[in-house]
Amino acid sequence: MARPRTPLLSRERIVAAALSLVDADGLDALSTRRLATELSVSGPSLYNHFATKDDLLDAVVDSVMGEVDLSMFDAPEDWRTALRDWARSYRAALAAHPNVVPVLAQGPGRRPNALRLADAVFGCLVDAGWPRGQATRIGALMRYFITGSALGSFAGGFPEDAAVYAADYPHLGEAHLLAEHRRAIDEGAFETGLAALLDGLALRHPTAGRTP
Repeated sequence: MARPRTPLLSRERIVAAALSLVDADGLDALSTRRLATELSVSGPSLYNHFATKDDLLDAVVDSVMGEVDLSMFDAPEDWRTALRDWARSYRAALAAHPNVVPVLAQGPGRRPNALRLADAVFGCLVDAGWPRGQATRIGALMRYFITGSALGSFAGGFPEDAAVYAADYPHLGEAHLLAEHRRAIDEGAFETGLAALLDGLALRHPTAGRTP
């Protein structure tokens, strides 16, 4: 029997192609017609795997969540270290796929990897002695911080024309140079914020200030 010229469709192949499309051209570029063309298949064949575009988009976003390392929660050294290592992995996944961040920021929905992530973070915090209400709020806080840091580049948002700042913005005399160092600035800002968050949370931990 002759092999098919086009590899058989699978959910995994469709999701990978859709993510590549979103990475390259943004969320608005994702359509059944465009994706079918990329895969060299007919549009209706995609519906054998995903009932709607929203279902497909959920799977695409969840595939990014699957890139986040959760192993630090298996046997955490302590909650601060676990949260720090997870936050770095989470940001790295979002930085690799920034175009999915607006959808991801809406919450986990029914996405298995996203729910697994939320469960791991919440469980770590509760096991470390945080009250359940506080653990929920901390998980939300961390997600706000991480997704916010991945929405765009602060340093890259400044025009490279020094004349823009010369007359009216005396404290921004070197702002035109920021774009050249966007990665170092953005990563440094993330690390500064992460350390400040964890230091602040440590002061609020139920055992803070208690003597053994």
